[in-house]
This record gives sequence, structure tokens and C-alpha cells, in this order.
Amino acid sequence: MATYQEMLEQKRATVREVDPRESAELRERGAVIVDVREQDEVEQGAIPDSLHIPRGFLEMRIEEAVRDRSTPIVVYCAGGVRSLFGADALNQLGYENVSSMSSGFSGWKAAGLPWSVPQTFTPEQRRRYSRHLLIPEVGEEGQRKLLDAKVLLVGAGGLGSPAALYLAAAGVGTIGVVDADVVDDSNLQRQVIHTTDRIGMSKVESARLTIEALNPDVNVVTHETRLDKSNVLDIFAPYDIILDGTDNFAARYLINDACVLLHKPNVHGSIFRFEGQATTFIAGEGPCYRCLFPTPPPPELAPSCAEAGVLGLLPGMVGLIQATEVAKLILGIGEPLVGRLLTYDALEMTFRELRLSRDAECPMCGPGAPTSLDDIEYTDVGCLIPALAAV
Repeated sequence: MATYQEMLEQKRATVREVDPRESAELRERGAVIVDVREQDEVEQGAIPDSLHIPRGFLEMRIEEAVRDRSTPIVVYCAGGVRSLFGADALNQLGYENVSSMSSGFSGWKAAGLPWSVPQTFTPEQRRRYSRHLLIPEVGEEGQRKLLDAKVLLVGAGGLGSPAALYLAAAGVGTIGVVDADVVDDSNLQRQVIHTTDRIGMSKVESARLTIEALNPDVNVVTHETRLDKSNVLDIFAPYDIILDGTDNFAARYLINDACVLLHKPNVHGSIFRFEGQATTFIAGEGPCYRCLFPTPPPPELAPSCAEAGVLGLLPGMVGLIQATEVAKLILGIGEPLVGRLLTYDALEMTFRELRLSRDAECPMCGPGAPTSLDDIEYTDVGCLIPALAAV
């Protein structure tokens, strides 16, 4: 039987080793840097943007994290020994371009190459977000992104309620809530963030209480006001992503226009009786709301929400889709609904996807677009979902 030293020499004979500086060059050219150290070692410092998979889980998790076996990979540990065994295991799994970093993280630091001390999680956070930490596409890096993110929910109603609950549960660190209304008993059929004993309380305060009870990691910022031209840009400015949970055209146009001017993603949702739809507007990457609907419909074609009604369960589905879009944008994973409209029919339990095109002459994101909101009028004309048959 081979001794440990003989096994080590065997690995050195079959695994390509690269020094820290060559590893840095490979990283610049797109190689994936895989850290196989234990968690307590990583907490003392790590190579920025490296993929952390402890050695004991490497074979189990690498295929989910790096699906293309031709991707260049550099494996590192503390001193260059565990990385040899890890790189050999990846070779056996069929990865074609694997290297082990000689002298490991110690050599990387000694060479004066960049490293950082990652934000550490408390034991309570590790338990709370444990299912996220297991997913290669999220992991610790993704959870830190969620905790650092700032998301504004416009509306604490049917769509804002489920979105707020799930974003808070996921660990989005700052959630702003804009709403000027108070909780009414007619809200409770669908606005699940509120409770019977809070009837008469402001919706933003009710939302704050629920979110903080669900996850104390979340900083809730309340904006008990109605959005208008005078305050929208200042309110939106500190946030990374805006989630539109409003129920009228005036607010939708105002949110769209402010997001275009501030270059912020606008995750849009709307509901009507048994139907819902969702999309993500990012100016410059796809259409904005005005590309699809340059002007609101006539008031007679847009009944109020109180007149039209809505199935109480419907906003749960659409709000959750919006929350998922927000999380994907924060994490930088998947394909957001940019240039795509997802429609949902609750009675038929069907989804359809419509492709959306940018309007080259759009009054908001096209040539000659305004640079302020001063000359734009916003008129409330109800909550009907506009038809997209002609888009």
C-alpha cells in the first residue's frame, strides 16, 4: 500500500501546478478559482470572487457550480496540498483544464496579490440561510449580496405583501415600503402582510412589524407618503431595485419614468380578477413601460379595482414572481424577464410568455427623452390590465 507521501508525489506527477501569479493571470482570463479550505479558514481571508467548496464536498457540488467541463479551474487551499487532491478529483470527473495553486493562499498573500476578509455570518444566520448556502449559485457570496441589497416596494397591498414576505425571508438587507394608506378590513382578503388587529394602522407600519418579526436581519425603511413628481426621485435614489406593486396607471407611469431617469430596474406586476402579469423593465436593455403603452387608456375602459374585483389568491402568485425576479437581479443569476411578459390565467392555470420590443420612438427612453419629470402629467385612470395583443 502507498504511503501518504507516495500518494502526494503521485498527485504532483499527474496534476498541473501553477504559482500564485500565474493563477492570478488565469483568473483575469476567466478561470474559476475554487477555494477548498474549511469555513473557518475562509473567514480569515480569501481570494475575491473565488468559489468556496470545502474539500469534503468538492465532488458533490462542483458539477452544479461549473457545468462546462472545459472551463479553466484553479484549485487552492492554504498551502497547496489539499488542492492537489482536489484537482486530481476534478480530473477524474472529466474536467479538462484543472490546475492546483502551489503554496496556496499563503503564497498568494506573500506575493502581494489582492485578498479580502469576507463578511462573516453569525451562527444564527448560518442556520437561517442554510438552504441558500448549499446552493452553488447562491452560497455565501450570494447571501452577502442579498444582505447588502436595498429594494423598494411601491405599495404594501396585494402584490407588495407576498413580495415583502419572501424577500425578507430570503435575507434582503434593506426593504423600503412606500404606501400612504391605512389597513382596511377589505384588504385582508389578499394583503397577507396585514392582520385583523391592525385595521386602521398605516400599511407601512403594519408591513414593518410583520417583516421585522419574520427576519430581524432586515432594515425596514417606511415611506408613509403618496408618490408624486416632487418626491419620487429622492425616494427611489438610495435603492438598487424598484418593485412596482401599484394598482393604477398614474403610479405605473410615474414609477417607470423615475426608474428610466435613475437607471434602476423596475420589476412590474399587475392583476385583474383572475389574470396577472409580470415583467422586468431595465432601460437600455429592453423596453420600458411607455414602449408598450405610450399613454393610458380612456377612463371608461379602466374600471377601479373596487369595481373590477380580484381573486384574493392571485396576487400571491404574481407577487412571488416579482420577488423571484428581484432576487435573480441581486444575485446576477438566471434570465430576468427583460423583454418578456409572463402572463398568468388562474382559472386555466396556464402561463404564457410574450416577447416585448423596445419602441425606437418611445417618449421616455427613446431619442429626445425628457431629463426630468416636470412637464409630464400623471392621471389616475383605474387598474385594468392593458391588453397586449398588438405587441
